[in-house]
Amino acid sequence: MAWDVVVAGGGFGGFYAARKLERVLPHGSARITLVSEVNFMLYTPLLPGAASGTLEPRHVVVPLREELDCTNIRLGRVTGLNADANELLVRSALGKEESLHYDQLILALGSVSRVLPIPGLAEHGLGFKTISEAIALRNRALLNLEMAEAMEDPAEREPYLTFVFVGAGYAGVEGCAELQDYVSSVIDRYPRCRMHGTRWVLVEAQPKIMPEIPDDLADFAARELRGRGMEIRTGTAMSGCSEDSVQLSDGETIPCRLLCWTAGVKPPALVRELGLELDRGRIVTDRTLRVKGRANIWAVGDTAAVPDPAQGYKVPTPPTAQHAMRQGKVAAHNVAAVLGHGRVRRFRYRTLGVFVDLGRFEAVATMVGIKLRGFPAWFAARTYHLMLMPGGARRTRLMFDWTVGLVFGRSSSELGQLGHPPDLKGYVETLPAEPPAHETAAGESPVRAVDG
Repeated sequence: MAWDVVVAGGGFGGFYAARKLERVLPHGSARITLVSEVNFMLYTPLLPGAASGTLEPRHVVVPLREELDCTNIRLGRVTGLNADANELLVRSALGKEESLHYDQLILALGSVSRVLPIPGLAEHGLGFKTISEAIALRNRALLNLEMAEAMEDPAEREPYLTFVFVGAGYAGVEGCAELQDYVSSVIDRYPRCRMHGTRWVLVEAQPKIMPEIPDDLADFAARELRGRGMEIRTGTAMSGCSEDSVQLSDGETIPCRLLCWTAGVKPPALVRELGLELDRGRIVTDRTLRVKGRANIWAVGDTAAVPDPAQGYKVPTPPTAQHAMRQGKVAAHNVAAVLGHGRVRRFRYRTLGVFVDLGRFEAVATMVGIKLRGFPAWFAARTYHLMLMPGGARRTRLMFDWTVGLVFGRSSSELGQLGHPPDLKGYVETLPAEPPAHETAAGESPVRAVDG
C-alpha cells in the first residue's frame, strides 16, 4: 500500500521537505503531493538583488518541477483543514474546491507582510516579500527618476527623489542599501536628478537597526550607510502616509513618492482557521516538529512555533530561511520514520551565520562565531548563497549575472508593463460598412448576369 503524504506550501520549508521525502522514502512506498500557489520556490535572500537589477528575476526562483522528480505538484491555494477526516481543503488554479486525503501532512504555509493599521499605509506603501513586489519597487524607483527629470521646479521634484524604508531588519537594510546602490549607478543618465540629488531615509522603531546581529556589526552597517548619505531614524515610527508624504512619530513630514514597508512578517490569516493550537499566530509543535495534539500533522518554517534549541527550547525559532530549510528536512525524515523508515529525531539546528549584503562590495556577516565586515563579508555572502542555491544551472546563471553587473553596469529600463499587456480591445479595427445595392456605380446592375 502506498501512503499519501501531502506538503502544503512551496517555500523553503515545503520545498526541502518534499525533496528530502523523495530521497528517504523507498520508491513507490508513498505518493508525495506538494500544494503551492506558484510553481516555484522564491530564494528570498536574493530578493534585494532582483530589486536592484543585479540579478535577473528568473534566476532567484527555483522551478518546483525541475527540482522535484517524484512529487506531484498541485497548483492551488490551501483554504482549510479537516484534521479529523485527514483532508486538506484546496482551491485549484481552475477555481475548483477540492479535498486531498493524507496519511501524513506537513504544513509549510510561510508568512506574509505584517501590515499595521497606519493611515494610508495599505493604499500607498509597497511591500518587500514577493518577487512581484521587488520588481515593482525597482520600476517605481525608475519611474520616479523619469518623472523628476521632466520637472522644472525643484520643489515638485523633491518627493520623487526621496525614498523611505520603514523597518530596519535584514530585509529593510538590504533592500534600502541595494536600491540606493542601484539608483546611484544609473542616476548619471538623468542630469536634473543628478544635480538635485536623492534622499534616503531608513526608519526603525527599535533603538538600533538589525537587533538580531552583534552590536558592533550593526554599528558598522549603520556607519557605512550613513557614510553614503542615508538618514537612519532609530526609535522612530511611522504615524501615517499619503500619496506624496510620510509622517513620522517625531512630528516630521517627509515629502516622498516611494514608501517601502519591511516591518516584519506574520503567518497568513488561514492559519487561524485550521483548528490547531497557536502561539502568537504560529502553530504549536513539539521538538520533533509534530503539531500538538495531532499525530500525523507536522509544521515547519514561519508558520510553526518550533521550540528553538539555541534558546533551550524555551522560545520559538526565528522566521528565517535557514530554519525553514532545516525544519523541512527534519520533518520529512520524521514522516519517513513514522512510515517505518528510520527513527524520529528532534530539531537541533543552531544558526551557523548571518549575512547582510549592503551593496558596493560591503556587507556584515557572522559565521560560526567569526565576525566579518566590508569586502570579506560581501564575498562570503555571495559565496554562501551561490553554494546554497539548488541546481548547477541556476548557480551558473547567478555567477554570470553578478559578473555582467560588475563589468557592464545595470540597465535603467522601466518595465512596469511587464506581465500587464494592453487589452486587445483597444486595437480592434472598425471595418467600413458595405455600400447598399442602390449606391452602385451608375448604369451598373447590382446583380451580375451570368453567361450562358
